[in-house]
Amino acid sequence: MEYFGTDGIRGVANEELSPTLAYACGCALAAIKPTAKIIIGRDTRISGDMLMLSLASGATAAGADVTDAGIIPTAGVAYLTKKLNFDYGVVISASHNPYEYNGIKIFDKNGYKLNEEKEAEIESHLNSIKLAPHDKIGRFTTDFSLVRLYENYLFSCLSSNLNGLTIVMDCSNGASYKVAPFVFEKAGAKLIVLNDDCSGKNINEECGSLHPEKLAKAVKEYKANCGFAYDGDADRLIACDEKGNILDGDVLIYILAKKLLNEGKLNRSLAVGTAHTNLGAEEALNNLGITLLRSDIGDKYVLEKMLKENAVIGGEQSGHIIFTEYSTTGDGILSSLLVASLLKNSPLSLLNEVKLYHQININIKVKDKIRIMNNEGLEKEIDKVRNLLKGKGRVLVRASGTEPKVRIFAESKDYNLSLNAAKQLENFILNIE
Repeated sequence: MEYFGTDGIRGVANEELSPTLAYACGCALAAIKPTAKIIIGRDTRISGDMLMLSLASGATAAGADVTDAGIIPTAGVAYLTKKLNFDYGVVISASHNPYEYNGIKIFDKNGYKLNEEKEAEIESHLNSIKLAPHDKIGRFTTDFSLVRLYENYLFSCLSSNLNGLTIVMDCSNGASYKVAPFVFEKAGAKLIVLNDDCSGKNINEECGSLHPEKLAKAVKEYKANCGFAYDGDADRLIACDEKGNILDGDVLIYILAKKLLNEGKLNRSLAVGTAHTNLGAEEALNNLGITLLRSDIGDKYVLEKMLKENAVIGGEQSGHIIFTEYSTTGDGILSSLLVASLLKNSPLSLLNEVKLYHQININIKVKDKIRIMNNEGLEKEIDKVRNLLKGKGRVLVRASGTEPKVRIFAESKDYNLSLNAAKQLENFILNIE
């Protein structure tokens, strides 16, 4: 598709992602479903207002009614879309990307991200805008109080309070900056909150789930029970135990899958990961009698696999974790609440029984990622690297679904083996460029 990647439409604001494109997207939603009801939320980026108003203008011009829910995590929009019977939920966010980027994520009436067929249908309308007759123009309203419904729902997912816990929280200067502290404090936790600014130009900047180093330092400094870091739209979670050790999504899936298993809630003893899920996490899950199924990279593909296999937990190493009992998409705040609920009985360091393999990830910015991936010699080079690993690890090369990058992944128990494998592929790709 021309516009949609693995997680909606994404690009630099006023460049790849213009107000004109957002306007056309709003028109397309109304064209597909006349008189649609649409809820829109966004993160803190300065371009969020512009793109929200552009999309809302297109949607109302084509006959839809639009409600602006303000700054709210992605999972909050998904929840409200289903609960309040909206036809579409739209999130204006570029998730973990720098502030100059923005994006458009779209949920259906059931709170699920649109599948590729629906995205293709939207694309088919982007270049043929049709406006509603003057008497069928839609209305635009603002209701920033709707976020309270989401906050109350998050609180209801806790089975016990968090009294006595001290938690460091990094809100990444993003959409979680009010919601996460409110819910945790309501649950009784003592908080040290980092990066809760909403100025719009520093979202994800050296903070949040992509940069948990300061979080780890603060956890040790304040002698906290744990730390939680979200990304810009709070659909990811990276944690830190009381000793300052970083726990990524693979480890958290292990911990939470074991929780569900002990509670008798882990249907079919399954968990879903991706091609990047660490082999060490898979081995640890297997030791519990849990089977790990793998999907393509991308949380919507994880969810697709979960629904197909009737699995109740799945996610990505990046911290997208989905619980079908509670949510229709990744929710970093929900995940952190469920992890925190375990800490009344055990330190987080003792819950981590995963011995991770060494993984090397190299991202190469390229002019044409499709040309790189279609290079005739690349597959031969990948085969050479696989022979180098000698069955002791894995290597993957893929085009990014959201950025002009080629991503290299190598994994084994031997750090140097993983590094050499990744570097060999990096050198080959750089020579193509």
